[in-house]
Amino acid sequence: MNQISAMRMFAKVAESLSFTTAAKELRVSTAMVTRSVAALETYLNLRLLNRTTRSVTLTEAGHEYWQGCRELLRQLETLEANVCSAAREAGGSLKVAAHESFAAAELTELVARYREEAPRVDFELTVFASTQDLAVGTYDVCFVAERRLRDSTLVCRPLTQFRDVIVASPAYLFQRGAPTRPADLANHDVLSTSEPCVRCWEFGDAYGVQRIPLRPVFISSNLLTLIRAAKAGLGIARLPASLVATELQDGSLVPLLEGCELENGERTLWMLYSGHRYMTPRVRSFIDFAVAHYRRDVPHRDGLSLRPAMHSAHAGSAPMSTSWRLGSPAVEHVASD
Repeated sequence: MNQISAMRMFAKVAESLSFTTAAKELRVSTAMVTRSVAALETYLNLRLLNRTTRSVTLTEAGHEYWQGCRELLRQLETLEANVCSAAREAGGSLKVAAHESFAAAELTELVARYREEAPRVDFELTVFASTQDLAVGTYDVCFVAERRLRDSTLVCRPLTQFRDVIVASPAYLFQRGAPTRPADLANHDVLSTSEPCVRCWEFGDAYGVQRIPLRPVFISSNLLTLIRAAKAGLGIARLPASLVATELQDGSLVPLLEGCELENGERTLWMLYSGHRYMTPRVRSFIDFAVAHYRRDVPHRDGLSLRPAMHSAHAGSAPMSTSWRLGSPAVEHVASD
């Protein structure tokens, strides 16, 4: 006996006090309703209905059981509706904004892996060069790569860190020679971003910080444009290592001053999103997936290992991921399983 089905049939009979009417509403035969109710009575070892040739009435036990059935079936319908709604919500479209350095190097792999688990989710992607050009609140999730994150009203979650490298093309180095120490950069052509903080590059050593003034011959806010300019031999550039991994591997760009410590040479990849109160299930699913993806401390395909932004203090314990609103105390700590 299917007990839930039998309870539904009994509840319909109890409402209408008619086997025939209940059968019509359920779109089954009267004989099926009669058998199901009889089977339910046998299972409970109780008479639920008094039957005569002219009428059907509820017994005292039948009336009590009917009240319980109505509440249970109502809860079951609510549960089924919520599950179906969540399943529909898991599909749809996600509006994602990403800094160009992340969009070109890491985002496509992240999206591809996520869609293996959630193939019904589509992505609308906006790529930006500076957060100043972006209305962050108009997107479900935003990925920014910053040395220092500006104030934000959104939840700001660090995912990983990656470092900058100084590079030039073999053609440029053939003509101008390679700098052997940071001070040599003052005599080289430099390709620079339009950030005001890059008027000089800073290097640290045992004696302190050395500031090297730059001579930019080409300035662009677009990192991909700077990569092309460096490959064309226009000068020396400072770029995210993950963004030029392919060029470093194929030799079209060469790393310089590798033995020198570049100050402020690490950027943090941040994931920005609204608080939980405004979050749909599909947004929460993608956020959880991205966090889990970057918890795995594995070498990336470019051969340059991106370290998770935060680790636990004790070896062997679970890594920690922290999110907070800038300028406020920490609001969330999530540990991996």
